[in-house]
Amino acid sequence: MFGRLMPTEGKFFDLFNQHAALCVKGAQEMLGLMTNFDDLENRTHAVESIEKQADKITYACVDMLHKTFITPIDRDDIHKLITRMDDILDMMEDGAQTVSLYDLHAVTPEAKRLAELCLSCCLKVQEAVGMLHDMGNAQKIVAICEEIDRFESDADHVMRAAMSKLFRDEPDVRNLIKMKAIYEILETVTDRCEDVANIIEGIIVENA
Repeated sequence: MFGRLMPTEGKFFDLFNQHAALCVKGAQEMLGLMTNFDDLENRTHAVESIEKQADKITYACVDMLHKTFITPIDRDDIHKLITRMDDILDMMEDGAQTVSLYDLHAVTPEAKRLAELCLSCCLKVQEAVGMLHDMGNAQKIVAICEEIDRFESDADHVMRAAMSKLFRDEPDVRNLIKMKAIYEILETVTDRCEDVANIIEGIIVENA
């Protein structure tokens, strides 16, 4: 019984890393989806499958949290970090399903650019999470989190320009509604990445 309550520090970081890798895979699929729709069904299915894998990791992390007496970082921070990371893939799944449900047949450069920024953010999340096991990396991690913030700001600018162009130039109201939804979902993915960056920065402040 007591053995089950001993610290399993490395396992938490392993789960963080596994989840972050899935976020990157999901973002790669989303970028492929926003580049062309030739393989829409398979890419949508891939994003859904990745999201389900990530859910299992999240559940495993929360379950381990309940069974571990001593944790490497604050218990609440562990819970917040893994659940906010899961929010990233939840939004990607929403995006893929929205593309499929709306039966879109064309992409815009703005949607592709937003998807590129989603991938950039996820790669940086993966990089920051991968260093989190060693607080000697504190300065590097904070610098990475600042990069995520910049990418999120870039996504804000891209979305505002995309919305302006959409309302100015798109004559079909149905297409306008569809693309507006896609833009908002993609930008929200970068918001969720920024949420993760903020949590990581808080962990650094508490532990470095």
